[in-house]
Amino acid sequence: MKKNVLIIGAGGVAHVAAHKAAMHNDLLGDICIASRTLSKCEQIIESIERKGHVKDPARKLYARQLDALDIPSTVALIKETNSEIVINLGSAFLNMSILEACIETGVAYIDTAIHEDPDKVCETPPWYANYEWKRKDRCTEKGVTAILGAGFDPGVVNAYCALAAKRYFDKIETIDILDVNAGSHGKYFATNFDPEINFREFVKVWTWIDREWKEYPTHSVKRVYDFPVVGECPVYLNGHDELHSLSKNIDADSIRFWMGFGDHYINVFTVLRTLGFLDHLPVTLATGQEVVPLKVVKALLPDPMTLAPGYTGNTCIGNVVKGWKDGKRREVFIYQVSDHKAAYEEVESQGISYTAGVPPVAAAMLVADGTWDAKTMVNVEELDPEPFIAILDKIGLPTEVKEIEPGDASFDGTVRDLEQELAESTATVTVSAANPMIAVAPKPR
Repeated sequence: MKKNVLIIGAGGVAHVAAHKAAMHNDLLGDICIASRTLSKCEQIIESIERKGHVKDPARKLYARQLDALDIPSTVALIKETNSEIVINLGSAFLNMSILEACIETGVAYIDTAIHEDPDKVCETPPWYANYEWKRKDRCTEKGVTAILGAGFDPGVVNAYCALAAKRYFDKIETIDILDVNAGSHGKYFATNFDPEINFREFVKVWTWIDREWKEYPTHSVKRVYDFPVVGECPVYLNGHDELHSLSKNIDADSIRFWMGFGDHYINVFTVLRTLGFLDHLPVTLATGQEVVPLKVVKALLPDPMTLAPGYTGNTCIGNVVKGWKDGKRREVFIYQVSDHKAAYEEVESQGISYTAGVPPVAAAMLVADGTWDAKTMVNVEELDPEPFIAILDKIGLPTEVKEIEPGDASFDGTVRDLEQELAESTATVTVSAANPMIAVAPKPR
């Protein structure tokens, strides 16, 4: 049964999702792309048509202008377009407004990140409990399917956790989610998605270790891992969206997130943060004008959409899972590798947007055919992972599973171990009051 789809957002991830939705509009029906800037939506449609990605030309593909913070306007657009599935790919600041519009209209809601309040950064975990989960009862009462965090991370990595519990382990001890981009965009400095959201998530490191929340300084704990295809890369312990639902829904002693960054990124980030350019609250200039430093930095950096042409290299994202199966120790790496150049050739996008934009369309397809039409609010790991992974295998994100010899200590570490490591790393660093943000040796990420 066809389910008309409304895609809200017109950035890099929405660009990919619109391409994939058009390629499967025999199931997804009419597709409307809506954003504050109509011209960006129209540019996405031009790209889809240029690549010949409209599978069923009888179905509509069109654009509308929308301020998604305006709930009545979003409700009106859902009704006008007869949409039954809304894929929210706008800023994380929009989540609660769009979710409310979906609850009011009784249509399915899919997003790829946790809601954020512009005036707050890295709130008390678990973050989902601060916003989305408060509306779960209303979704259940109205039979509204709301699938939270259905990008790659969060999203696919959550499904990998569920797959590990379902197929590969009787008992899980630790899950380490690894995200590394070994690509090159040729710019002096740029972020691969919205700079504002990118920088906000690195202010604090909240992680789930020994079944409790622990906070660590940014870029303070490093590991080096030998990834398939991309080889050895440094990764750093980091906070991330998926930990805030996995800690509740997956039975494991520790679930941690590690992201890859090079020395250059860390150096630029440290300078910006130390000087106050990553502050999310307004400051007053001598002219009396108020500006938000983080928004100024965002305005000066390259638009992530512009990175796609000429981007080379690969991404590798996956889960190292350790535990027991049939009475024996077991370790596996469940992962996915994407190629920036291949992503551009297919949908005129870079690989980071590709990995985030394909999964919500796979989720929409499963809602449309009834497989994931949960009639309540769920995180991805609460759903059957196998049909999701099967669709991803077919539409551009094939999953690989690698057995690891038990005993690999790359990601071992209890709370005590990590706190000892942190103490040792800071013992050799001189910290001055004038430079308080470099309290930990900036090891390569």
